[in-house]
Amino acid sequence: MESLSPRTYQKALQINLDLAKYGTFAEIGAGQEVAGWFFHVGRASNTVAKTISAYDMSVSDAVYGRCERYVSRQRLEAMLDHEFALLLERLQAARGERSTFFVFADTVVTSAPTRQQDGHGWLGVRFQTQPNGPPSEVIIHVHMHDKDKLRAHDALGISGVNLIHAVLFHHDEPTVLLSALMDDLTRDRIEVDMLKLSGPAFAQVDGRLMSLQLVQQGFTDAAMFQADGTVVQPSEVLYKRPILVERGRFRPITNLTLDLLRCAHRQFWQEPRLQGETPIVLMEMTLRDLASESGIDQRDFLARVDILRELGQMVLISNYVAYFRLVEYLSRYSDELIGIALGVPSLMQLTQEQHYADLPGGLLEGAGRLFRRSVKVYVHPYQDPDSGQLITAENLPVAPDQQHLLAYLRAHGRIEPIRDFNAAYLPIRADDVLSKIAADDGSWEAMVPPAIVRTIKRDRLFGWQPAGMKS
Repeated sequence: MESLSPRTYQKALQINLDLAKYGTFAEIGAGQEVAGWFFHVGRASNTVAKTISAYDMSVSDAVYGRCERYVSRQRLEAMLDHEFALLLERLQAARGERSTFFVFADTVVTSAPTRQQDGHGWLGVRFQTQPNGPPSEVIIHVHMHDKDKLRAHDALGISGVNLIHAVLFHHDEPTVLLSALMDDLTRDRIEVDMLKLSGPAFAQVDGRLMSLQLVQQGFTDAAMFQADGTVVQPSEVLYKRPILVERGRFRPITNLTLDLLRCAHRQFWQEPRLQGETPIVLMEMTLRDLASESGIDQRDFLARVDILRELGQMVLISNYVAYFRLVEYLSRYSDELIGIALGVPSLMQLTQEQHYADLPGGLLEGAGRLFRRSVKVYVHPYQDPDSGQLITAENLPVAPDQQHLLAYLRAHGRIEPIRDFNAAYLPIRADDVLSKIAADDGSWEAMVPPAIVRTIKRDRLFGWQPAGMKS
């Protein structure tokens, strides 16, 4: 351990030497590695009140209650609830005035020959920042990419020590806390795709920004949160569900953007494969669409997210430029139909060979990877601003060598034109809306849904100022 992970060794030792920090370690499933670090480095009696492994499912149920899935947030939270309450019950009177109590818990499954998926796990810490103080909590979800079980267990142990140390020593520095989660690890071993901070220690922290940071720092390629800002792990929402996704900058949402989504949703709902199932709708923003020359402006990001929240939309932040990579990601969690709602300009980009330069098979390989699963693309028409010509999925001007591919995909129902669209919205451009907002030209309000107009004015988003207040 020590020779392979010196920082992890020092972190565990630093915790053991801090006489105020005292807690319980509860590990089930394939997770049995974290508490071992604290015994290995010495002085564990300063830190460890108890270790427990309710490995058998019946024992786990008897201790923590029944649940649908044992490797889940539900099980992890039950572990934290039970062990923290027990810790206070047994030790509060004896040492509550001089100790900041904590509970670390994990529930993990590693990869196996019988499963095609990587191992994954939930890890969490409930902790006090001062004696007798209210608890706060950090929960993460990790994917474990090591195929060798010993290496996977090693990576999990390091992850647990990183999490405990970051929480106990850097809870007042959320950015430092997040960065420290990958110390002594690499992305090809561990992927952190969810981080949830809660409690008084994080009262001023916006979980949506932390999700953005996970993707920006390369800890994962995508992160999700619900309309109300609640951070979720994708499997909690997407598992075995049909999915409709619309990619955009959403700066801001316009009537055209919503018309695309409404029409695509209506046609998606009518697909025979859905059989009455309600699809999950995702509004996806890529890092590329969030970035400007100066990088990603967090205030601008939150403005876009606030707009989507007003419409009750779930948000996916991703680092997937190519649509086929987005589909491969979503297919981790669902084998149901995936719908992609896009406009003609985005479809034209899909047909451009330069976007597939990293693939040996070029455009043809990219199309094969996009459509090899149950995927349908719904295409909203585009009106040429100069000629007024209506361009659709059926008359899209592409190179002659691509026409046969598009014709094939249309004939097999993989690309479908959006019907019953509102032609009055076709001239709307989001950049025009932003320009009019900046110029104090009130005509922008007719291009944006009324609820979004109110939100932009109320929160003064995208530089909007009341009349007469612009400098």
